[in-house]
Amino acid sequence: MPKQKVFAKQAKVLKLLANESRLQIVDRLSRGECTVGEIVELVGSDASTVSKHLALLRAHGIVADRRQGAFVHYRLLLPCVCNFLTCAMQVLKETKKGLEAR
Repeated sequence: MPKQKVFAKQAKVLKLLANESRLQIVDRLSRGECTVGEIVELVGSDASTVSKHLALLRAHGIVADRRQGAFVHYRLLLPCVCNFLTCAMQVLKETKKGLEAR
């Protein structure tokens, strides 16, 4: 695959993750499975909005769901996504150090 197409596909993944609510969801799921209700409480949005975020993450293969009675449980399929969070935090720390040194 040409590099340009790879970059375009990578940009789509980064755009998907460039949302505070989705980052909160990924962070929470990195610590284990939870229900939609727990995610709704965490994010502070209504259930339909959270469901849309989860559907996007599921469509990109980042999370998976399973039904158990009336509950839907989600889990993180690709823990490597958390590397983005770690990297973003490092950028923030380095940027802060650079600004403080001025």
